[in-house]
Amino acid sequence: MNSFGTLFKVEIFGESHGVGVGVVLDGCPAGIVLQKEDFEEDLARRRSGALGTTPRSEKDAPTLVSGVYRGKTTGAPLCIYFANENIHSADYGDFQAVPRPGHADFVAQIKYGGFADMRGSGHFSGRLTLGLVAAGVVAKKVLQAELGKVKFCTRITEAGGQQDVAAAVAAATADGDSVGAVVETCVSTLPAGLGQPFFDSCESTIAHILFSIPGIRGVEFGDGFAAARMRGQQHNDPFVDAAGHTAKNGAGGINGGITNGNDLVLRVAFKPTSSIFKPQETFDFVQNKPTTLQIRGRHDACIALRGAVVVEDAVAIALADLFLLARATSPFLTQPEPLSQTGAENSNSLFRSST
Repeated sequence: MNSFGTLFKVEIFGESHGVGVGVVLDGCPAGIVLQKEDFEEDLARRRSGALGTTPRSEKDAPTLVSGVYRGKTTGAPLCIYFANENIHSADYGDFQAVPRPGHADFVAQIKYGGFADMRGSGHFSGRLTLGLVAAGVVAKKVLQAELGKVKFCTRITEAGGQQDVAAAVAAATADGDSVGAVVETCVSTLPAGLGQPFFDSCESTIAHILFSIPGIRGVEFGDGFAAARMRGQQHNDPFVDAAGHTAKNGAGGINGGITNGNDLVLRVAFKPTSSIFKPQETFDFVQNKPTTLQIRGRHDACIALRGAVVVEDAVAIALADLFLLARATSPFLTQPEPLSQTGAENSNSLFRSST
C-alpha cells in the first residue's frame, strides 16, 4: 500500500492538490537530533526553479507534527507535514474522459471506481516524493548517529542519451517535449553486513523503494546490465586487502545480497515526463472515439532534475531499515571482528567488538 520498511517504517500520505502531503515514520530511534533546518538542503535540491523544472513553486516548509521534543526524536511516530499552497486544479478537469498517455489516470479510474482524485495526478503525483525526501533526511541522521559519517553522492550522468544534461533538457523544453535521464548514487564508508540472502537482500530492498518513485524505469547495481556482456574474469572482483576492499567494485558494494564494505554504487533510469505540451493522439473514453489531447498545466521537462535527491533519500531509507534489522537480529554484533584472529582490522565491518 503506502508504507515501506520493517523496523524503520515509512508511510506517505496526501494528494498533489489536496490540503497537503507528508510522511509518518514509525521506528525512528529516540535521541536523534532533529530540527526544521536539517531538511533544508535536500528540500532545496528538490524545489523547482531551474530550466526544465515545473513553474509550480511551493515553500515546502516542513511542520514537525509529532515525534520531536526539545530538538530530539522521542521514539514515538514522527509526522512531517507540508502544506499545498500553489494549486491550479482547473488544468486537470478533462483527464477522466481523456486520460493522459503514460500517466496513472486510466488505471486510477479503473482501480478506484472513478473516485480517485485526479487533480495534479492526486496520490500518484510526484508531489508525494516530498515525504520520501523528508524521511530520507531522517534516515541519514539515523545512519550517521549509529555508524558515523556515511557519505552520499548523487549525480545525473546523462539525459536523453547525452552527457551534456543541460543541453538535452534545454532542447526538449524548447520543443515542448520531455527527456529521460540516468541518476547515479554512491554511498561510501558503509559497513559490511547489511542485508539478507534472497528476498531481503540489499539490492531487493533498495530496488523496492526505488521503484516506488514515479517515473523510474530501471535500477542497476555496480556493473549492472554491462555485466551481461562480460566474461567472469572481467566481472569478478579480486580482493586487494584484509579489509575486504576489491579491485574495481563491479558488484557495486554488494555480494550475496549483503553489503561488503566497498562503496555502494547504483544507477536508476528515469523515463521522460509523460505530460508534454505537444499534441498527442489518444482516446476519449466518454465519446468512445480517438481524439487529440493538448495537455495544459505545469510540468517538469526532466523528472531527474528534481528526482535525483529523491533517489538518494530513498536509498537512505532502505539502508536505515537494513541497519536497524541487522542490529536487532545479528548475533555477531557484539562479538570480535571475524578477521581479528589474523590481526587484520576491518574498519568497515558492521560486526564490531563491544569491548
